Amino acid sequence: MAGAFPRHETSLEALRNRGRYRQLMPRDGHDFASNDYLGLAGSDVLRAAAADALARGVPVGAGGSRLLRGNDAEHQLLEAEAAAFFGAEAALFMGGGFNANQAIFSTLPHQDDLVLYDVLIHASTHDGMRLGRAETRSFAHGDAEDAARVLKDWRSTGGSGQVWIAVEAVYSMDGDLAPLGALMALADAEGAVLVVDEAHSTGVFGDLGRGLAHDIAHRSNVLSLHTCGKALGASGALICGQRVLIETLINKARGFIFATAPSPLNAALVRAALQELQQNPGRRERAWQGITHAHDEAKRQCGLEGFQSQILPVVIGDDKRTMALAARMQACGYDIRGIRPPTVPRGTSRLRLSITLNTGAEVITQMFEDLAREMESAA
Repeated sequence: MAGAFPRHETSLEALRNRGRYRQLMPRDGHDFASNDYLGLAGSDVLRAAAADALARGVPVGAGGSRLLRGNDAEHQLLEAEAAAFFGAEAALFMGGGFNANQAIFSTLPHQDDLVLYDVLIHASTHDGMRLGRAETRSFAHGDAEDAARVLKDWRSTGGSGQVWIAVEAVYSMDGDLAPLGALMALADAEGAVLVVDEAHSTGVFGDLGRGLAHDIAHRSNVLSLHTCGKALGASGALICGQRVLIETLINKARGFIFATAPSPLNAALVRAALQELQQNPGRRERAWQGITHAHDEAKRQCGLEGFQSQILPVVIGDDKRTMALAARMQACGYDIRGIRPPTVPRGTSRLRLSITLNTGAEVITQMFEDLAREMESAA
């Protein structure tokens, strides 16, 4: 008997045949897959913060949107502390980085504006742009000169609105860094706003983990996004920038207005994570010791180099070969996942190795030894 949704079944079967079928897997083995870069998610720090918050009556649920009864004192305390920590005029706490990016790009750029985005920008930004009214154009990855060329072309065809330059500080699948200095210079020269997604740099880069854009975060033409579910160990996202932009989101962003507010308890946990960054800089220093060790071992044992962050992509190319190698590494006791299109461009399927404080130096060394062996046997 044919299924009730034959077109969906056919689509899924095509994914299986191409090695792109996805399914949920339990976490198992040494952590080389999470974004818990500072090891905070399961830490005593956040467990104690949760117990303290519950003891003083912080609610688990918000019970409504922020504009109704869902606005809690913990939300507002977090926003004030985050704005001060990240050096912005104001901050807005949202349920996650995906809906925060959607809110930014569907709400702030106007119809005659241009969103100029790095071609490898996150899917959430693409979805926000689709919901927005502004024109959108991409520039070559990490190439400020190409961004300037595309912007000039837009101006030459009559574009006269506000330009919003959208980049990730650390790219989630490549682990490389945006040329923020050159992009900031372009934004200044063109009267543009630089929107920096700090998702994978918060907690890891910058003074006390303030992110790669911490030196420019105070600028009136900079808007930054700090997600709370990666290095900060909790969940949610903080949009930081000029107060007028934050108030515009509060008044016009559908993903904020019509969404139940994030858990006040979670806001308390993010506050504790920000306090940990400030009070225990040694945690970030230990993380970088592991990252540097991983870079060294990748080069020594696998001949892989050029990494810039805690994210080490091992590009295999073919989808099925990538997933087969991931499965062999999982059998060796490592939680390593294969990344395939559309998350990455066609022909660049890869293992995405994530270095966190959940994994020690000895395990990192052994993992690269096993990876070198498995890659050689698969060649």
